[in-house]
Amino acid sequence: MSRDDDSGEVRIEEDSLGEMEVPADAYWGAQTQRAVENFPVSGLTFSRRFVRALGVVKKAAARANEDLGHLDSDVADAIADAADEVIAGDHDDQFPVDIFQTGSGTSSNMNANEVIANRAAELMGEEVGDRVVHPNDHVNFGQSSNDVIPTAMHVASLEAVEKDLMPALEALSAELEAKEAEFDGVVKTGRTHLQDATPVRLGQEFGGYRAQVQKGIKRVGDARYHLRELALGGTAVGTGLNTDPEFPELAAEYISEETNTQFREADNHFEAQAAHDAMSEAHGALRTVAGSLNKIANDLRLLASGPRNGLGEIEQPENQPGSSIMPGKINPVVAESVNQVHKQVVGNDAAVSAGAAEGQIDLNLYKPVVAYNFLQSADVLANVSEAFADKFVAKLEANEEHCEERVEQSMALATALNPAIGYDRASEAAKAALKEGKTVKEVVVEKGYLTEEEADEVLDPEAMTHRGILGDEE
Repeated sequence: MSRDDDSGEVRIEEDSLGEMEVPADAYWGAQTQRAVENFPVSGLTFSRRFVRALGVVKKAAARANEDLGHLDSDVADAIADAADEVIAGDHDDQFPVDIFQTGSGTSSNMNANEVIANRAAELMGEEVGDRVVHPNDHVNFGQSSNDVIPTAMHVASLEAVEKDLMPALEALSAELEAKEAEFDGVVKTGRTHLQDATPVRLGQEFGGYRAQVQKGIKRVGDARYHLRELALGGTAVGTGLNTDPEFPELAAEYISEETNTQFREADNHFEAQAAHDAMSEAHGALRTVAGSLNKIANDLRLLASGPRNGLGEIEQPENQPGSSIMPGKINPVVAESVNQVHKQVVGNDAAVSAGAAEGQIDLNLYKPVVAYNFLQSADVLANVSEAFADKFVAKLEANEEHCEERVEQSMALATALNPAIGYDRASEAAKAALKEGKTVKEVVVEKGYLTEEEADEVLDPEAMTHRGILGDEE
């Protein structure tokens, strides 16, 4: 029923605590409304991925309970159809509950139950709020917030990793691999401790970046194993009270079918609800990937520094003007966004790891904040990886002439002299070259340590980029 008041059209819904006024056009009910009023904390709500996962879980539960004879087909069909709309994103505005809520996520579970129940009733030709489909007795049958929310956490997190993050990292890896090949013939000065070191090919450096990303993909992939475990079926504390013994496995099969990825019943329901080590482990992989991207972005910023008074070994794309006061200035803005994402993910990791470690007896009460931070990390990492690949890495060019010029002047070329003239003479030559403004080759020839032909062979920068001892006779 509905009536007018100062806040507009409302209807009256009831829960175990009594009546609540709910916006007339809302599908949510009394418990959701209480949560909206109880938690005006941040304005942060669950992301599309998590709301979708709630729909997936509720649809799978309805189908499993129908198969097991616990729901009539007409009710199960309506619940599944309403859940399909939630999965598709048709009702995202119906999930207003703040992230900082009850630690079990009960408010969000009941939000999903109420929205799906009321929409299912409407699909059956009944009035919203009539409870022909009941949020607890039907939509939440055989479930508890304590197993639904961690199940949705794993479903959303695994989908975010598999469908967003890993493809984005693969795209970045492909762009780095292309540059690895393109820059393979560019010999440049290597740097350790930010000081000149022995020569390296620019392609070799990009090969290192490519390997970092590929190893990151594997790390994230390996972390999926425990995310595939679903808490559903443990109900309140892990015992499975009020749920069919066959329900967990059957529901997991429906979830796997809906998501086109593989899930299974948790190995131990008590662990699955009281601890969130799987989330902490998987987010650790995300943090490591963020660190890898940060290292790569920092290196490319350094290599592109200049354009006249920096390293200037690569030329960065002109993505946008870099200064509001300095005309012509171009900054590595996309790489800087990668750096900032790294800091956000590190912060999120602190929240995820701390929350995951705070399980008390039979329940972890940090589910919403763990889920929110994990999903934000996966989302921003995927987005920034795509931008980094397309808008920055793909558009880099090598400054070959500058690289060649600088490598010939490097004191570190003297390293290759060690097997030929000994460390002491090589060190003497390097210092003399620096002091006199000469190349190492000029010094060793002048001092008679090597003939010009011998010096050319030993001090070949390109040859120094391969394993071996220069000047050795076969």
